[in-house]
Amino acid sequence: MTRKGRRWAIVLVCGVGLGSATALSLLAFSSDMVFFVAPSDLAANGQPGRSLRLGGLVEAGSVHRVSEGGEPVAHFRVTDGKASVDVSYTGILPDLFREGQGVVTLGTLRPDGTFRASEVLAKHDETYMPKDVADALKKAGMWDPTKGPPPPAATWNAMATRTAG
Repeated sequence: MTRKGRRWAIVLVCGVGLGSATALSLLAFSSDMVFFVAPSDLAANGQPGRSLRLGGLVEAGSVHRVSEGGEPVAHFRVTDGKASVDVSYTGILPDLFREGQGVVTLGTLRPDGTFRASEVLAKHDETYMPKDVADALKKAGMWDPTKGPPPPAATWNAMATRTAG
């Protein structure tokens, strides 16, 4: 084999090795990837069993706390103004969790269409809005940043009713 042939063979072997390493790395990370979705996206094409981050606002009047097997369980609805998703969470909710406030939940969609949260994150003050929630508001047509600040969380149920009717 000539020098040129050996160089090409080494480059080819290195390329195959690098490609294999990249493919294996991506395959290993694919099971840990968690995608952000808005309630309207989840309602349109949700896949049960897949880990997701569901973000939006907690619908006013939807929070119900019960105790099951000695553990606190919270049931509430998360909305983006177009659609709402029922969420259940076993555990203690964050101190800042309340109706009409932004929330991001990590969990899975059940076959019956409810979302089982394993983690609930609440926003930290009245001016903060997670980037993913802001993007969902823009995509849903509920907020245009060029026309001012986002709508107050307390008006979301009224907005959903106005746009639905």
